[in-house]
Amino acid sequence: MTQMNRYPGESRVLVAVDCIIFGFDGNDIKLMLVQRGLKPEKGKWSLMGGFLQPQESLDQAANRILKKLTGLEGVYMEQLHTFGDPLRDPVERTLSVAYFALIDIHQYEKQLSADYHAEWFLLKKTPELIFDHKKMMEMAKKELRYKAALHPILFELLPAKFTIPQLQILYEGIYDTTFDNRNFSRKVLSTELLIKQKEKDKANSKKGAFYYKLDKRKYKANFQAFLNFIPNPDKLLL
Repeated sequence: MTQMNRYPGESRVLVAVDCIIFGFDGNDIKLMLVQRGLKPEKGKWSLMGGFLQPQESLDQAANRILKKLTGLEGVYMEQLHTFGDPLRDPVERTLSVAYFALIDIHQYEKQLSADYHAEWFLLKKTPELIFDHKKMMEMAKKELRYKAALHPILFELLPAKFTIPQLQILYEGIYDTTFDNRNFSRKVLSTELLIKQKEKDKANSKKGAFYYKLDKRKYKANFQAFLNFIPNPDKLLL
């Protein structure tokens, strides 16, 4: 771009993209972090991030950064918020567009890139993060809770087949609370989004629990099926 094509008298601002990656391993909700590779704060724990390139859209940048730092691609991801405090980055004025993503940890654990030391941390036991990354994480948690109350997006964290108890553990982890077993099962099955399988998971009891699969056709066609699945989710924020 030549000088004649620029807006006169306007200063330049960098745009970064940061990815908040939530994962579920069947028992716990976790957050993926990497060790920052440049100064300042080099070696400290950070969300995955990088700078927007001139030829990229924001979504393209988020997917490129995610693949470069972790080897992950094709995961559920959506834009969260733009963070623009003038002092958020001590080096240069930098806007950060944050995305959050949801993955089944077991499906992607072999893809993690060792180059950037990506690691999973329990959501309740995350280390100190650089800059305003903790604020980003907390906002993403809150948004995830609201989204999960209205839509079945938490299925993105589950394997292809799962049990109702496993799904309940996931929801209880997200909302940091407990649900009545019978009511939870009844409400989940009433959405008609699940297909019951013949086999059972007998790892946790002799009786076992039937596996289910998500009906992806209904999932895509009727994304409102979970509307108010968790009424008043803000009341559960402990």
